[in-house]
This record gives sequence, structure tokens and C-alpha cells, in this order.
Amino acid sequence: MQFDYFQMVDRLENLDLEGREIRCRAEVPETSTVFEGHFPGHPIVPGVLLVEAMAQTSGYLLLALSAYERMPFLAGIKEAKLRTFVRPATVLTVIAKVEHEGSGFWVTQARCEAGGKSVADAQIMLRSLPYPSETMRRNLRAFADRIGMP
Repeated sequence: MQFDYFQMVDRLENLDLEGREIRCRAEVPETSTVFEGHFPGHPIVPGVLLVEAMAQTSGYLLLALSAYERMPFLAGIKEAKLRTFVRPATVLTVIAKVEHEGSGFWVTQARCEAGGKSVADAQIMLRSLPYPSETMRRNLRAFADRIGMP
């Protein structure tokens, strides 16, 4: 396996704490080593990366709603649908809204849009746990600062 830097979300566009919804921007790079293998001569974003973008967006929403007191971990993905191919240089809007919370779990309904049309959606379940370390809390806060989270 070859892993590169794994941050899917580029920028916060809107955070509605009262409505429990977040909207982020994710810009697909024009070139990436991912496209060398997926697929040579016909580059498309792997569906799992679209799901990861929705999971990260959902995680940022939970961080904000918990005032950065608890860390979200991906616990489940349900009914993920990949509706069309996403090509290099596409600008995605990734939206997540809390549907349910309880017993340390949060469920969001998330979607990726390009040009106002849905390209992927899924129900995302996250487990909210104490941070494993203060260093992890600081690192996660730095990631959030990078995308413009309050």
C-alpha cells in the first residue's frame, strides 16, 4: 500500500451549529499519484475517497458541536451511493447534517456535490470518544484551523 497525505477537506464554507449542519469545499487535484492506478488513461476519484471526504466533513461537524472536547472516529457507513464519476480538477461541496446522536454515537447524512448535482451520499456513523492524548487534540485542532474552523 502507498499512502499520501490524507486530508480530503480543503475549506470550511459554512457551519450552522443550531441546524447541526456543515458545508465544506474539497478540490480534487488535477494530478495525483492516485490517478496513476485509478485508472491509467481514465482518471477518476476512487469512491472510497468520496466516502472519506463525507466522513471527515461529518467529523469536523462533531468536533465543532462538542467544542473539541471529544474526538470522532468513523464507526460505520450505511447506504453509500456513488452516483457519477468524479474527475480530476472537480470542485466538490461536501455537506453533512446530524440525524441522530446518543450513547456516544452520532449519525450524519452526508453528500458530495459537484456543480449543484449530487455525486455521492451516505449515512455516516461516528463514535465520540475522549482524545487518546493531548497531542492528538492539538494536532486535530491544527487540522481544523487549517480549513478555517472556528
